[in-house]
Amino acid sequence: MRRLAAAIGTLVFLTACSEPPQKEIDRAQGAIDAARAAGADQYAPDPFAAATIAMQQTHEAVDQRDYRLALSRAVDANERALEAARQAADGKVRVRGDAEATIGRALTAERQLNEQIKVAESARVPAKDLEPARRVYATAQRTLQEARAAMAAGNYLVASKQVEGLPENIAAQTREINQLVDKRGKARRR
Repeated sequence: MRRLAAAIGTLVFLTACSEPPQKEIDRAQGAIDAARAAGADQYAPDPFAAATIAMQQTHEAVDQRDYRLALSRAVDANERALEAARQAADGKVRVRGDAEATIGRALTAERQLNEQIKVAESARVPAKDLEPARRVYATAQRTLQEARAAMAAGNYLVASKQVEGLPENIAAQTREINQLVDKRGKARRR
């Protein structure tokens, strides 16, 4: 009885492996396509690459008529693609939050710079000394506008790259304006 069951199991296994595991290949390809649509190629590049490599290995195994290996690789590609999609969702949320925080800091710094420019103007700091601050302010406004448009379009990585380092650059210019105002005030007192 056991021999008969083993023989039937072997026959089923061999029959199942006598042709490409098309259902599993299609499922894995669908998972990879869904992961790509979820942004896994950008937000979870490592697991996404692993899924695509496993899928490539699936096709290579089919070409070599090693259908058991093809089945194994297709299942692996499917699992990796599902993981890539999960990580992409998490990565997208994280990048969005980081970009929003940086944009918020840049907006605050931009307002402070604008106020310091006004203070410097009222302290009669020469216009040529204020020109770099005005350029930074104009650039910051343009960059923030582009970053907000990218955020609205869901391009969180683009927005994040656009504002990278912007709050620090604006703050540095604000410090320079403060020094000019202080220097101007000291000169007046003498």
